[in-house]
Amino acid sequence: MQVGDVFGPFIIRISREQLVRYAGAADDYNPIHYNDAVAKAFGFPGVIVHGMLNMGLMASRIMEQVEPSARLEQFHVRFRQMVLPDHELMITARVRQIEERIAHLDVQLGEKDTKPAVTGRMRIRLPG
Repeated sequence: MQVGDVFGPFIIRISREQLVRYAGAADDYNPIHYNDAVAKAFGFPGVIVHGMLNMGLMASRIMEQVEPSARLEQFHVRFRQMVLPDHELMITARVRQIEERIAHLDVQLGEKDTKPAVTGRMRIRLPG
C-alpha cells in the first residue's frame, strides 16, 4: 500500500432482503428501513438503507483489499444523503497518508456521477 493508491470502485447493490436481514441482526426495526408508507410519511422517497449497514459494507470491501493481518483501528463517516435499496452503488477509497505502519484512507459510497452519500476516513494498522 502506498500514498495515492485507490481501491475500487467496488460496485454493490443493497437489496430489500439485505435490509430485513440487517434489521434482525442489528435489532434495528425502524420502519423507515422496510415500510415504504412509513418512510414516505417521514419525507423519504421510500425505504432507506441503514446507515450502519452502509458503513459495514464499506469497511468490509476495503479491508478485503489489504493484508489479512492489517487491523481497522478507526472508521468515521458522515451520512450526507440517504441511500436507497436496489440502486447501483460504488465504494472507493484513496490512501491519503501512511506513517509508522498506520494508513489513513479517505472513503466514500454513492451512486455513479452523483455526490457521495457517505464519506469518511479509515485508519488501518498495517502488518510489520
